[in-house]
Amino acid sequence: MKSMIISGMLALLLGSAVQAQTIPVYLDNTKPVEERIEDALNRMTLEEKVAMTHAQSKFCSPGVARLGIPEFWMTDGPHGIRPEVLWDEWEQAGWSNDSCVAFPALTCLAATWNPEMSMLYGKSIGEEARYRNKSVLLGPGVNIYRTPLNGRNFEYMGEDPYLAGQMVVPYIQGVQQNGVAACVKHYALNNQEVNRHTTNVIVDDRALYEIYLPAFKAAVRQGKAWAIMGSYNLYKGQHGCHNQYLLNDILKGEWGFDGVVVSDWGGTHDTEEAIHNGLDMEFGSWTNGLSNGASNAYDNYYLAHPYLTLIKEGKVGTKELDDKVRRILRLAYRTTMDRERPWGALCSEAHFAAARHIGEEGIVLLQNNNNVLPIDLDKVKKIAVIGENAVKMMTVGGGSSSLKVKHEFSPLDGIRTRFGNRAEVVYARGYVGDPTGEYNGVKSGQDLKDDRSPEELIAEAVEVAKEADYVIFVGGLNKSAHQDCEDADRKELGLPYGQDEVIKALAQANKNLVVVNISGNAVSMPWIKDVPAVLQAWYLGSEAGSAIAAILAGDVNPSGKLPFTFPAALEDVGAHKLGDYPGVLRADGSNIVDEKYNEGIFVGYRWADKQKTKPLFPFGHGLSYTTFKYGKAVADKKVMGADETLTITVPVTNTGSREGSEVVQLYISDLKSSLPRPVKELKGFSKVRLAPGETKEITFTVNEDALKFFDDTRHQWVSEAGKFEAVIASSATDVKSRVPFELK
Repeated sequence: MKSMIISGMLALLLGSAVQAQTIPVYLDNTKPVEERIEDALNRMTLEEKVAMTHAQSKFCSPGVARLGIPEFWMTDGPHGIRPEVLWDEWEQAGWSNDSCVAFPALTCLAATWNPEMSMLYGKSIGEEARYRNKSVLLGPGVNIYRTPLNGRNFEYMGEDPYLAGQMVVPYIQGVQQNGVAACVKHYALNNQEVNRHTTNVIVDDRALYEIYLPAFKAAVRQGKAWAIMGSYNLYKGQHGCHNQYLLNDILKGEWGFDGVVVSDWGGTHDTEEAIHNGLDMEFGSWTNGLSNGASNAYDNYYLAHPYLTLIKEGKVGTKELDDKVRRILRLAYRTTMDRERPWGALCSEAHFAAARHIGEEGIVLLQNNNNVLPIDLDKVKKIAVIGENAVKMMTVGGGSSSLKVKHEFSPLDGIRTRFGNRAEVVYARGYVGDPTGEYNGVKSGQDLKDDRSPEELIAEAVEVAKEADYVIFVGGLNKSAHQDCEDADRKELGLPYGQDEVIKALAQANKNLVVVNISGNAVSMPWIKDVPAVLQAWYLGSEAGSAIAAILAGDVNPSGKLPFTFPAALEDVGAHKLGDYPGVLRADGSNIVDEKYNEGIFVGYRWADKQKTKPLFPFGHGLSYTTFKYGKAVADKKVMGADETLTITVPVTNTGSREGSEVVQLYISDLKSSLPRPVKELKGFSKVRLAPGETKEITFTVNEDALKFFDDTRHQWVSEAGKFEAVIASSATDVKSRVPFELK
């Protein structure tokens, strides 16, 4: 008893002593974050500050161990959490617990036209990143779809800056609620992969501000992104990772960005530019940017010993360094040093369900002649599945977004699971594309080698097709080089591997043909008049097969809409009609390629409207298994003041026999302007779910910002008094109603 009393008294005394000690301000979570940042900064040595600005491994940068500030761990996204690599190598670390859920590619997310899906996506992938104890998720990407040849379009959110901006914000918010920073990329003008390190983009300020920057601005101003990744390309002769105009003037100046700018891996090229032109954290520069393999590689980074030496020699000051470190410390308090940071979850059933749901909502029904889809389960006895993409794993490949998944449900798996108890499901290869199964060190375990000739493969497919009630061809692109893949652009708009010939033969063999195109880019379809049904299925991740089968069977009514235009020909794209893609090599021996964006603001449907060209499938297009009727749109006023808003309402009715969702789109037309403007521009959308016979009224609010354009002579956004039209549409070419109004 006596010992217990003594122990209790000792505990009280020790507790009092601990409470009496002064907690350092930088560790005191009752203090404002900015005060804690300044205290931590003042405690750091010069060497510790410089060390925080550059990597110490492939995906890690140091904290300050002496002060208890943790390291920062980055992970590639934006579709799933990349498997671990060795400390100083790109080879896989060989862990058994670093598999993930692969979520659909961001083109699919954009195709949902549903910000709720974006929040679900961000929350889910953020939980996976947090469980793996990552500080920064390297994504999402919002570079604008300028050409369908860009190998990395599948990682982005389409051609329209408004749509991309509306979809990126919830993603960021979902990720960051897990105490993981979203690192929005690739800022900016990274619109092609060919010559990506040496392309100097020449673009006018109107196109820069109206087309290529708005989604990034939304990410910063509305999404409150904690990190931005610079781009490989140059703008005004400076690389995107240390660019005075993009980073200092616009991002940190005009937009007030208070987070960190992270270099793309190997995107840093000069110490003084990196010091002064806005870069905060340098990654992936090998050694000194010229060679690799040195044992002290990270000490030779541009923001490592070269930076420290310049300071110690008095050639540069520490003002820029302190700003960088403040931003990095702010990142720490938002992530690793946030005591309320949740724990996250990995490969949960909820995450697989989220991947499936996003995939189902993003699949676009491009064509459905004679109501071939959904498949009639009461009449089908035999289904023939043709095509390599029906079995090929698509979660590996593509570059930095290559993933090691816990499982990947292929289209053939999905079709067999859904239809197998009602019909016989047979498979034929049809064509051979890329039979390999290893990408970026991730091994799928697949060996799809097939030595038969194209003629033999087509003959087999036709025989199988003739005996089936339905034929489902699953093809498109893949994530190999020169398809949908980092560091290489496509060579043509057409489908690779002779698929057009396979599809033409199948169309003659069976009238109930469904083409499922898996890609992150538009493709040409010379057979479109002969194929009754076409699905755009994207790269759907772990639950690809489940999502595709649900649409084919009618378990889910398709509601996706295209986030970019499918041109009829490459010549119908402004970047190819007017531009000099992929650029012109300078004659000065510098290896720099100048790429002029001669089409200016006329990108995607803006170009098609201007030229009056008919696309294969327009921006915003997507069919349903039900039908919708739009009533007449009306506005609450005919004249709108500059400080007022205009409310537009339109009734939409489901006139079919199935529940379904429609994306109602609002475009604005400026009928007379002092500068050239697009025929119309997307300024609002709403996804509405309707039961058969149900009518809902959709409301849009238009303010003066929706009417503005960027005047590059005054370097400001302006609106002009005059006549406008609010255009209600189901796609960029399917206009349902027009409402004239005037801005005074």
